[in-house]
Amino acid sequence: MRVLTIIPTYNELESLPKTLERLRAAVPASDVLVVDDNSPDGTGQLADRFAAEDSQVHVLHRKGKEGLGAAYIAGFRWGLDAGYDVLVEMDADGSHQPEQLPQLLEAVEQGADLAMGSRWVPGGKVVNWPLYRQAISRVGSTYARLMLGLNIKDVTGGYRAFRRTTLEKLNLDQVDSVGYGFQVDLAFRVARMGLRIEERPITFVERELGASKMSGNIVVEAMINVTKWGLQARWNTLTRKKASGRS
Repeated sequence: MRVLTIIPTYNELESLPKTLERLRAAVPASDVLVVDDNSPDGTGQLADRFAAEDSQVHVLHRKGKEGLGAAYIAGFRWGLDAGYDVLVEMDADGSHQPEQLPQLLEAVEQGADLAMGSRWVPGGKVVNWPLYRQAISRVGSTYARLMLGLNIKDVTGGYRAFRRTTLEKLNLDQVDSVGYGFQVDLAFRVARMGLRIEERPITFVERELGASKMSGNIVVEAMINVTKWGLQARWNTLTRKKASGRS
């Protein structure tokens, strides 16, 4: 399988070098696409230097910060156009352990359409997170799972490996959510298509360098969207049942 690991960046000058070094050592066969949103700290230029020295590292420069979802979709399109078989989502800040990527790729090789790194399945854990952060993540995943009828423990997790055919079946033009909402949105879309989703345990490590991009607004937006999607799905189901009864 041709694998492309997509790493969105915005002001990740300190963390990106270590992440790239670890990824290239852990999964040498994977190519890398750094999607930089015109970072003021020079992250994009640093990525260009890595790309000049390593033919498996590529850089996609975007005009400005438009959100995690938009960055990943741009990366997906780039990877699909380039003919990759598996496209991976990975954070630049070191929270996703590159050494655990092989288990996600293994799940795809064994037939998963989407392999998700999970903090909340047996064997998964988080490091250096205060209890309130763990509570927010667990409650958010539980709410999304119940509202959307998903059998996924870590709905908001962002360490994922998509089979090419999975992304081709998604209508990426309709995805405009960001942050937590983006991850939930894609998982919901894949599940609704009846595709195979597998969770593998990971160790999520809170960043040591740089500043977190998470904000209260992103969490609120995600909860609003999850509620909207869940109610819409219930309404569509009810409408179909009524139509079926009339026929």
